[in-house]
Amino acid sequence: MSTPYDTAAIIGVGLLGGSLGLALKARNLADTVLGVGHRAASIDAALEIGAIDEGFMDAREACRDADLIILCTPAALVAPKVDEIFPVLRPNALITDVASTKADICAHAARHWPKPLRFVGSHPMAGSEKWGPEHSSASLYEGCYTIVTPQPDQDPEALDAIHALWEDLGAAVVTCSPEQHDALVARTSHVPHIVSAALAVLAANSDRPADVRPFIGKGFADTTRIAAGRPEIWRDICLTNRSAILNSLDSLLDQLQTVRDLIGEEAGDDLEDFFTAGQQARDELLEDGAI
Repeated sequence: MSTPYDTAAIIGVGLLGGSLGLALKARNLADTVLGVGHRAASIDAALEIGAIDEGFMDAREACRDADLIILCTPAALVAPKVDEIFPVLRPNALITDVASTKADICAHAARHWPKPLRFVGSHPMAGSEKWGPEHSSASLYEGCYTIVTPQPDQDPEALDAIHALWEDLGAAVVTCSPEQHDALVARTSHVPHIVSAALAVLAANSDRPADVRPFIGKGFADTTRIAAGRPEIWRDICLTNRSAILNSLDSLLDQLQTVRDLIGEEAGDDLEDFFTAGQQARDELLEDGAI
């Protein structure tokens, strides 16, 4: 049986890239999967688990004959990496990414990359606080939402192909503008990670940190789990989605100031209303039980 793609090149063979390689092979979506990494150890690990068929340190070499290229690098590296490989790409090559921010990347594409755009921004809402190809899973993208962010100069065939790719990988696809994507994920992903890190630091910054451990329960562990993620990834997310994150942090600070005032005023009824609103908001957002 023929596959949609003869050769897929994955730039970045960590958790997301390794899982993509496994999924492409498991679902018979590519004949050959090539992996690009900047560390030999990551490439060797991806080869060992069968996520890729061949590994490269040179992205141009890997992408020269690929008909599908997926960038799984930190957000700040997507645009420069595509600039690097564009001169060697086949005219019909299809390019997408998995970065958690989209506006900067897509704006760069609109300014500098050939029209109609065969680069289609995408962001699967999947992942883990763990990283590295050894944690990869062929089922990582099954049942998750993937946000696809088309632009005015988008090649319609490329857009349809990326939409189909994520559906073939088991994801539910949602489309929106890059700017809307960044505004929403600032509230649902980026600020929660900042808060998670801040809570972990708050607990650790007691006079005697070791004495805090007996007081840590499941709620603290759940709330701070994502603080274990790679710091450089979240540094890049903050810097490439700066405006939306700052706006969301301002809104969060307003809410924290409100609840602080209620506690100071011993406003019991209003405090209960605050927690009720939070409970109801969570129930509404997660009512389908997808997470």
